[in-house]
Amino acid sequence: MKIKVKRKVSKQPAGGKTSPYGKQLRGTHKSTFKLKRKLGGKRSKDLNKTGRRTLSRGKADITKRFSPSIVNQMLDDSHSKGYQSGYQDGQSKNSNSLIHERIHEQSYNQGHRDGHKEGLYAGGDGIVDSLLPFDAILPEISIRHIIEAGIGQMHSQFFILQNAEQITHRLRHALDTKTPFSLVRIGDGEVLTMAQETILSIDQVKEEGKFLSYAGVDVPDLAARDQLISSLKQATVVGIPKLRNFTYQPMAFQALRAHGVDYHNLSLTHSLVNYYIFNEGRLAGLLRGSRILLVGNMAETLSTVLTEQGMTVSGIITPVHGVRDIPRVMAEVSRHDFDLALISAGVSAVTIAQRIATEMGKVAIDFGHLADELATRKETLY
Repeated sequence: MKIKVKRKVSKQPAGGKTSPYGKQLRGTHKSTFKLKRKLGGKRSKDLNKTGRRTLSRGKADITKRFSPSIVNQMLDDSHSKGYQSGYQDGQSKNSNSLIHERIHEQSYNQGHRDGHKEGLYAGGDGIVDSLLPFDAILPEISIRHIIEAGIGQMHSQFFILQNAEQITHRLRHALDTKTPFSLVRIGDGEVLTMAQETILSIDQVKEEGKFLSYAGVDVPDLAARDQLISSLKQATVVGIPKLRNFTYQPMAFQALRAHGVDYHNLSLTHSLVNYYIFNEGRLAGLLRGSRILLVGNMAETLSTVLTEQGMTVSGIITPVHGVRDIPRVMAEVSRHDFDLALISAGVSAVTIAQRIATEMGKVAIDFGHLADELATRKETLY
């Protein structure tokens, strides 16, 4: 059945007029019919004079459909749909992010395990494989047993370090006899400082020693290197790393040799001897009865801890701003009266301790991070 649309068309400008829906209507029956079909025009129950049904949408019907309550409901529905869509999208992205993090962590852990296995082989059984005759194997003998057997054969070449008990006795004797004594220690900071342009290039030192500025050395600093070597030569006892890690014992001896220092002429102990003295309960006996000068960034806090435990702190010098601050620190040290100095100042501590003993005739210990341990944990000294 054909539907005839009757509409009176008034003369309008070529552009047509704007409808309540923001559309422009051309003055033709065809375009009007299409618009009404798009708007969902309903069939009128009333028949026109020709007996045919007509399509109509009255103003009242439009007003009813777009009343404030309906508009608000539409806005609420749109907001809910938008919120739900955004929430689901966010959940999806978060889930994907967690999955990616998990995959990354698993890959990292797998890489770490693989690297660990390769390193163990290269540093142990790989060496054995390279040394064994071509047709020989050592079945059911672990790399540990092979190393133990080899170490047994090297016994005649052992270099025995002085232990905590021996160093404590020497320190006690120096305090009792008022003899100059400096205990200094070589750690990775000192090793890398000595290695500048001898064992390693400046760039390599920077790469290996990103912490050096914290330890008081701004690389490159060849003056600090030479000053450190000079102090090690003059120190009473030098603590050397027992750990055979790249930047510890192996490089320490390489650096000493590169600077013409024969370790046989040094009095050597463990680089962690300060901790061993404390752990073995020997530190309190050294400190009690002595006037103690504390030097370093933890001096004030450590002073409180020691004083509470009956020690006599005669002075503190803080802070210490690296190796370039040594002249100022030594000037301050000269104004104090003390028996024993505990210095915790990174690489600077080596030179400060050595100079206190050499120039002032006092006992000085490169105390290191033990100051932090005692100051923060507030452990009782025995």
